Amino acid sequence: MIISVASGKGGTGKTTVAVNLALTLEGNLPVQLLDCDVEEPNAHLFLNPVFETTEKVTLPVPVVDESRCNSCGRCGEVCAFHAIIVLGGRVITFPELCHGCGGCSRFCTTGAISEEAKEIGLIESGHSGEIAFIQGKMNIGTPLAPPVIRAVKDKIIDHGTNGVVIIDAPPGTSCPVVASVKDSDFCILVTEPTPFGLNDLTLAIGMVRELGIPFGVVINRSGLGNEDLVGYCEREEIPILLEIPFDRRYAACYARGGRLIEEFPELKAAFRGLWRKIHALARTGEPDQALL
Repeated sequence: MIISVASGKGGTGKTTVAVNLALTLEGNLPVQLLDCDVEEPNAHLFLNPVFETTEKVTLPVPVVDESRCNSCGRCGEVCAFHAIIVLGGRVITFPELCHGCGGCSRFCTTGAISEEAKEIGLIESGHSGEIAFIQGKMNIGTPLAPPVIRAVKDKIIDHGTNGVVIIDAPPGTSCPVVASVKDSDFCILVTEPTPFGLNDLTLAIGMVRELGIPFGVVINRSGLGNEDLVGYCEREEIPILLEIPFDRRYAACYARGGRLIEEFPELKAAFRGLWRKIHALARTGEPDQALL
């Protein structure tokens, strides 16, 4: 079962929910936590994993053999991102714009274009207790997060209904979020009860509806804002899976990298309830009996 944790904006507590759900399930069934917020991964700050392997993530970018090029311009015509153009009879490449589709080399009529691997990020894999932890990191200056995210998701181990994969997605609703959430069995949308939270939640809901993924809402810092968010969910018949009350003790725990469910037993019970609700709503066939 693959559960993604997303939010319409940053700072809502998305990583808090992902980490504490993983800790709640640890020891009861195989758990993988994938940090796909590759621009700024931070789940490791709470799990303190021991990393065992590091792998480079590369993207194939074009290399032009000018001795074979006839400047026909076909490569530039097929590139939707203008990563390769013909100007003044010469082919000019812009590797930072390349998405690695390979179209330019495939359609080159003279075989002048080959590809070389350009490093764009890293994948680090290890364990935190019984939790298998994988995170991706983009290289500074790299504009393409989806290839790194896809490389992280290639590490998913399919345990069927006997295991769970939790994906900590980037904030927002852009391409990196879609790449993270796509193919999930269920999506948790974390938000806060403020006008900004409600606005960005509606955008995130539009995204998961478009992807056809079952979803529910977790309200963090409940009681801090107003009731508009709850009213919206009721009108739209969107399930509210969990409300985490606003509590300065919780905020202090988060600020020092603490684990909420270990310091506040009432929250561990709440996260067990979250897991039960997800199983009831997700389309995953027969549910695992662990924690039910």
